[in-house]
Amino acid sequence: MTAASTAPLNTADATPRAGSNRWLQLLIGIVCMAMIANLQYGWTLFVNPISEKYGWSRAAIQVAFTIFVLTETWLVPIEGYLVDRFGPRPVVLGGGLLCGLGWVMNSYADSLTMLYIAAAISGIGAGAVYGTCVGNALKWFPDRRGLAAGLTAAGFGAGSALTIIPISVMIKTEGYQAAFFNFGIIQGLVVFVLALLLKAAPENLNKSGSISSINVQQARRDYQPMELLRQPVFWVMYAMFVMVAVAIRPPAATLRRTA
Repeated sequence: MTAASTAPLNTADATPRAGSNRWLQLLIGIVCMAMIANLQYGWTLFVNPISEKYGWSRAAIQVAFTIFVLTETWLVPIEGYLVDRFGPRPVVLGGGLLCGLGWVMNSYADSLTMLYIAAAISGIGAGAVYGTCVGNALKWFPDRRGLAAGLTAAGFGAGSALTIIPISVMIKTEGYQAAFFNFGIIQGLVVFVLALLLKAAPENLNKSGSISSINVQQARRDYQPMELLRQPVFWVMYAMFVMVAVAIRPPAATLRRTA
């Protein structure tokens, strides 16, 4: 009788803890996304100052942005595998370190080669943070996937909106190298610290009772990577993402015409 009376109490106690914890996990992901936004959206602020300092063409400088985008996106499947194997915390920790290192390298880059290497490093870091935070949000919110993914992705744009003025001011007053260095350290450090608080969602989140009142429609089983590649819907979604990404990333061609 004692066991029967305590079982509901334990389930009820678990519900608010899991509910509050997942909102904390979502907030961490949003802030991490905000911290890496400038690697992409703030890049154009640095192109002209770099060109003026070293005399490199804008087109040559924008190759670094292309490298960043490629490493940020194409390596996400590998980073996702690492998340499945080791959890979100070490992947975001490493991503934060790489993001900070990339921008610090940018502040010292006196050759295009070093600029390109820094872009690759920061791209790997940004992809690790981006992919992990979005994936972790989806796992913590199986009942509100759209909201969780939308808020997490919104953090990416919000981060740039909040910091574009401080970065512009620092570039004008202290130079672009100081902006790269200081914001690289700050942003990388914030991601690193917040990553220590990241937790993987329980695998039985839907069935554990923490969100048991919600009936979530899901696939009957998880697909393996090679199985997923054989699904037509995957390639339709992939094509959609590629077309959207191409449409919103024209700066290299634009700068090449104005160089």
